[in-house]
Amino acid sequence: MTSIFDENGKNIPCTVLQAGPCVVTQIKTVERDGYFAVQLGFEEKKEKHTTKAEMGHFRKTGTTPKRKLIEFDGFTEGQVKEGEVLTAELFNADNWVDVRGWSKGKGFQGVVKRHGFGGVGGQTHGQHNRGRAPGSLGASSFPSRVLPGMRMAGRMGGAKVYAESKRVIRIMPESNILIVKGSVPGPKGGYVIITK
Repeated sequence: MTSIFDENGKNIPCTVLQAGPCVVTQIKTVERDGYFAVQLGFEEKKEKHTTKAEMGHFRKTGTTPKRKLIEFDGFTEGQVKEGEVLTAELFNADNWVDVRGWSKGKGFQGVVKRHGFGGVGGQTHGQHNRGRAPGSLGASSFPSRVLPGMRMAGRMGGAKVYAESKRVIRIMPESNILIVKGSVPGPKGGYVIITK
């Protein structure tokens, strides 16, 4: 994240996203695939890191291998053609976009960090090692099991997150940069999917 100043001198927190160039690697049709969608490829990768099946897929459209392939259904038939390059000029300033990404993975965490538990009663009454423990789970001889959905320790983060209605503050079409207000999910350098 970073911040920029608007024309009134107000400091706006924002995130800088690279929105292209994306190449149309395939167009799915209703006759052939049963639905209509446009597949876009982003960020080139070397041929030695590409499988033969993927290479055949890219050779069909005459494009170089791409690292990420994502399908979008927001296009209309005839709007784009295979091999066409799409840039950040698809978006306009003051547009609203949805950003979908994967949150930072934090590994296996306890209940205090994962769910905000307070621990078990501090360090008094003879307790010396229960400060961050979950406490009782509430199940006894009936039902003799842990109920589904119980908040317990486990893997935290690394989940799909939708950041909806982010305002596009500025576009830099020469470098395919999109600046959106607020934060987006994921680490620095992570991949996100931007939709109108």
